[in-house]
Amino acid sequence: MESKKKNKHRENENIVENRELSIWEALLPVFVLVAMLAYNVFVFGDDALSGSNQFILLLGGAVAAIVGFFNKVSYKQMMAEVAENVKSTTGALLILLMVGALSGTWLISGIIPSMIYYGLQILNPTIFLAASVIICAIISIATGSSWTTSATVGIALIGIGDALGISLGMTAGAVLSGAYFGDKLSPLSDTTNLAPAMAGGELFSHIKYMTITTIPTIVVTLVVFIILGFTIETNGTADTEAILASIEKSFNISGWLFLVPLAVIFMIIKKAPPLLALLIGTLLGGVFALIFQPGIVATIGGSESLDFESGYKGILTAITVKTAIASDNATLSDLFSAKGMAGMLGTIWLIVCAMVFGGIMDGIGALSRITKSLLSMAKTTFGLFASTVGSCLALNITASDQYLAIVVPGKMFAKAYEDRGLAPENLSRTLEDSGTVTSVLIPWNTCGAYHSGVLGVSVFEYMFYAIFNWLSPIMTLIFAGLGIKIKQLVSTDSK
Repeated sequence: MESKKKNKHRENENIVENRELSIWEALLPVFVLVAMLAYNVFVFGDDALSGSNQFILLLGGAVAAIVGFFNKVSYKQMMAEVAENVKSTTGALLILLMVGALSGTWLISGIIPSMIYYGLQILNPTIFLAASVIICAIISIATGSSWTTSATVGIALIGIGDALGISLGMTAGAVLSGAYFGDKLSPLSDTTNLAPAMAGGELFSHIKYMTITTIPTIVVTLVVFIILGFTIETNGTADTEAILASIEKSFNISGWLFLVPLAVIFMIIKKAPPLLALLIGTLLGGVFALIFQPGIVATIGGSESLDFESGYKGILTAITVKTAIASDNATLSDLFSAKGMAGMLGTIWLIVCAMVFGGIMDGIGALSRITKSLLSMAKTTFGLFASTVGSCLALNITASDQYLAIVVPGKMFAKAYEDRGLAPENLSRTLEDSGTVTSVLIPWNTCGAYHSGVLGVSVFEYMFYAIFNWLSPIMTLIFAGLGIKIKQLVSTDSK
């Protein structure tokens, strides 16, 4: 048994230390992958996320395997590294499934609608822009989706801002700043789960570490919008009565529902295992749904009245598959839907395919070769952070997709950060600071095209006012340059 372990160790050592690859051979699969992804997004647009991008990642892995075969790396060695990569994401994949389950029960219980309801009530024409940031941040944290926030409350705020005589670019910038703040920090967000999975970190540790740069960024953003709000003239009133009435008609709104997210936050603070915290949050959401929204649960369960069978069926349906709550307000229809565990399968599929590409790149020694070159060029920790930011921005521009701007640099730079003695939270935070939030600033990126289309405001109109989005990568570089809160690896993290 001990002999097998030693052989396995030597085999992995050979994989990592393969010196036969030149830097151009190591980069070839990356160049081919980026080119294929760019064309694929051009052809499929938003639908590229439905599966074709995942297959392109597998094709990129095949190109890497061909390079490996030419350099005498065995198929067995490559598959061993793929297996290790996939195994390392087991926790992240389970958390994704549980996040989907939680989103389902938090919708039908009225937790998410209550957050939206109370969020809209803080709207004040005098501080409309800052209030828009806060509202969208609350809703995006609750839903985990900047896209949903933009397509629902974002549209309503654009209409209100227009009625008040406020520049559409300013309103759109405020909406997107808040939406991406929430998307970036919400445990329900797929990108928030994806970044630590790629970097080799843990979800809640990643979120906690992100606040170091994210909170100062959103504070600066709010200050700027408050100043803008007091320097522009508004006219008319912000009427949200129709939206509030529709929410009240669809759900029983109550402050008691906030006990559930508060319980989850408490468990996170007390360092409870993430899966346990999410499981309890999901189950509490189901219990509160039975108490506060019995009619909704019964309807989802296929019955006119709530009984044990319809309650059981309604809760399990919300946990596992897509559910939607009817609303007489078209603006809220998309917001009052959740995809359950099934809705996370696309992201899980993406992670698995990314692990295949990254595993083969590891197996043939390409990532090791690339990271050594990067480390030789990035003489300082700041240089490494700057290289990561540049790579994320380049992929957002060339591959036109925020997921790929997280996946590819995440796999490329993980070893470099480890070699520098830096904890994976440094990489995952930088991926989000530069990959997630900047995607909306690029017109041909899927995010830029989506949000500009939904809000009816061009990227060039809102780009300057999307302060949180362009300030985030600058903030992460400032912290890196000053050496503030750069987390180091400790001996207990070593494997």
